[in-house]
Amino acid sequence: MADYATLLRDHVTLTCRSVDRIFLQAYVPRLQSVGMVCRFLRWQRGFFIPSSAAFGKIGDAYVAEVHKFAEANGIPVRHFAKGEKKEEIARPFIEAAAAGGTSRVALIGIAQEKAVRWKSWKARGQENAAHPHMEWGRQMVFVNHFYFYLWDAEWGPAFWKTNAYAPWPVWLWLNGHEWAKRQLAKAGVGFTALDNGFASCEDPALLQRVCDRLGPGAVTSFFWRWQARLPSPLTREDLRAGYVYDLAFRQFEISDTRVFDRPAAGRAFFEGLIRDHLDLGRPDQVSLTFGRKVTVRTPGPFRTQVITRGVDPQVTCYYKSSRLKQYFKQHRALRTELVVCDTKDFGVGRRVTYQNWNALRVAGENASQRLCDAEAASARPAPDVATLHQVTRPSRTDDGQHAPALRFGDARVMALMTAIAGFSCLIAGFDNRTLVRRMRALADAGYSSRHATYDLRRLRRKQIIIRIPGTHRYQLTGTGRAVAVLFTKAHDRILGPGMAALDPRLPGEIATRSPLALAWKDLLRELDRFIDHGLAPA
Repeated sequence: MADYATLLRDHVTLTCRSVDRIFLQAYVPRLQSVGMVCRFLRWQRGFFIPSSAAFGKIGDAYVAEVHKFAEANGIPVRHFAKGEKKEEIARPFIEAAAAGGTSRVALIGIAQEKAVRWKSWKARGQENAAHPHMEWGRQMVFVNHFYFYLWDAEWGPAFWKTNAYAPWPVWLWLNGHEWAKRQLAKAGVGFTALDNGFASCEDPALLQRVCDRLGPGAVTSFFWRWQARLPSPLTREDLRAGYVYDLAFRQFEISDTRVFDRPAAGRAFFEGLIRDHLDLGRPDQVSLTFGRKVTVRTPGPFRTQVITRGVDPQVTCYYKSSRLKQYFKQHRALRTELVVCDTKDFGVGRRVTYQNWNALRVAGENASQRLCDAEAASARPAPDVATLHQVTRPSRTDDGQHAPALRFGDARVMALMTAIAGFSCLIAGFDNRTLVRRMRALADAGYSSRHATYDLRRLRRKQIIIRIPGTHRYQLTGTGRAVAVLFTKAHDRILGPGMAALDPRLPGEIATRSPLALAWKDLLRELDRFIDHGLAPA
């Protein structure tokens, strides 16, 4: 089968890098402290005693306005039961709204969920006072949330979630691919959808330019367009007084989609890549893939997770609150996604600004590219016979120094090859201490710095690694990477399992399920028959 690089070069019909799912929270900065809350109730709304009871009156009026809005516009209202899949229930309503072609609310859903609200109580000792002093705090409660499922002419399907309790947060869900579809449709450019993506496009270059054009301006425009249309506990007078919303990232997905002209070949190779990269979740690999420094203080645990839903495998690795996942989408395309659940994982602010938006896009595109580069490196062809002979036999360097053999099958050599295979793409290289730590985990707890010095010397003389000038750190060469991958794959996937299957002590009920064991027994039986016939007396 063609290697990864060949598949990407010769068999990819469309490549699209885009922002995918966007989950935002809108908040009112001037309602985030006790002093500001009291000022709002006393001076903006005219309540003589600022209290949570005053907020309750505003909330009750908002709930009544939501139901009045639904009745006036003929919008169905649905109370979601616990455990119901809201998106599946809302989908037919959104599709019906999409058929109309105009922006509208397709469904209002109501569900009880946790939220934080402002709560006040009488200060100690003032329970019976005519004008008591109120103390304030935030409280976690179960309250009704309103889901406004929307069809928007610019964004397609979306939802807007809020509740009637101060400080009245709003949550938005949008999809960058759906936005790009609307822009292509308006430009008259034909395309074939791939769920929330693209399977083909008449003008791939234009598609990429459209995806690159998506920014916080389009998101902000969507928010204020719908804020003016939907019921809100904040009046126009409140907005003019400065009680306006700001947007923050809650979840942000950046995707890289590559559509193959040979889906079967692409899928088979992807499943092989999953097996080759089960170490993606190790701290050193996480540091490489995400481009972030991992220290003993970095929250973990670090892990690689392979999920199979039906027949669709997915590999995921984690960094702090974020994750990078890769899967074969609808049997057509390789999709790599960085899901950012906390922008501070990448040193980016939470507010939706052009600077933060672009920084997150760069982080996602770099992570996807690093992962693809690592996969391409692991798929390079095996070294030639002359190179293997030079590595596995004693030899001499050009300046006459002895280079001990790296014999295939030797326990220490195999552990050494497994260790250095994980260092293939480390820009800063690895050192003696790093090798000792990895070898102790793989082979021998007694492996010391002196052993590592000897191994590094023979790896250098075999041109498996090179020393970074001016440092005591090393990098794996291209030849070294190919040798290490061949040694580990041949030993762990062919020799080890094969010898186990040929073990004569293998129980019969297991041997009968192994085609290799059955073929080996047939061979031994035929050899015995041939020998007995040849040695029979004349």
